[in-house]
Amino acid sequence: MFTGLVETIGIVLSLDRRGDVTNLTIEAPEISGELALNESVSVSGACLSVVKRERSCFVAEMMGETVTVTKLGMLKPFDKVNLERALKVGDRLGGHIVLGHVEGVGFVSGISRKTETIVLRVKTDPSLIRYILPKGSIAVDGVSLTVIDVEENLFTVGVIPSTLKLTTLGDLKVGDMVNLETDIIGKYIERFLRGPLSSSGERQNDLTWEKLARYGWS
Repeated sequence: MFTGLVETIGIVLSLDRRGDVTNLTIEAPEISGELALNESVSVSGACLSVVKRERSCFVAEMMGETVTVTKLGMLKPFDKVNLERALKVGDRLGGHIVLGHVEGVGFVSGISRKTETIVLRVKTDPSLIRYILPKGSIAVDGVSLTVIDVEENLFTVGVIPSTLKLTTLGDLKVGDMVNLETDIIGKYIERFLRGPLSSSGERQNDLTWEKLARYGWS
C-alpha cells in the first residue's frame, strides 16, 4: 500500500520485453540501495516488484496486464517516473490510501497556470468518472491529489508548487497520458451494496429505492 507522496523521480534506462513479462530498469540512486528483492515500489502509480537492484538503479517486472492498462508500456529511455516505496506499519498516511492498482489512463486536456500553482484538466473514461467526486482523492501518476471539480468525462485537480517540483507533474503538457487510480473506499462500498452475482450473472442483493421503502426507509 502507498499514500501517493512521491519520494523521488527516477529515470528510465531500458525496457526489456521477454514474452509476457517486461523488465523495467530505472535509475534512482536515492532509494535503490535501500530496496530489497521482491519489495513493492510504485512506479508512476503502478505497483511493481523489484527483481534486481544495484547501488544506483533497480529492475522491476511488469506483466502483460500492467503494460496494457497503464502507460508504462509506452515508456522510453530517459523518461521520468514517480517513485514511492510501500508504506511501513507506523508510517504517516500523508496522502490517501493508494494500492498501486492503476485502473486506466487519462489525457491532459488543459493546464491553467497560476502564479505558482497549476490546475490540470484530465479527460478519462466515464467508467472511472463515476468514482471521482469533488473534494475527494485521486492518484494521478502515483501522486495523491484533491479533486476540484468533476464533469461528464473529465475532472480537474490542483497541484501545489512543492508537488510540481518533486514529481513529474510539473513536466506535463496538453495531450500527455497519465495513470489513474480512483479512491478504493467508494468502490468497496458500491460492491458491498450491490451484492454477489447469481449463477445467471445478475445481482442477488441490489440495494434499490424500492427495497429501502419496503423496509421503512422511505
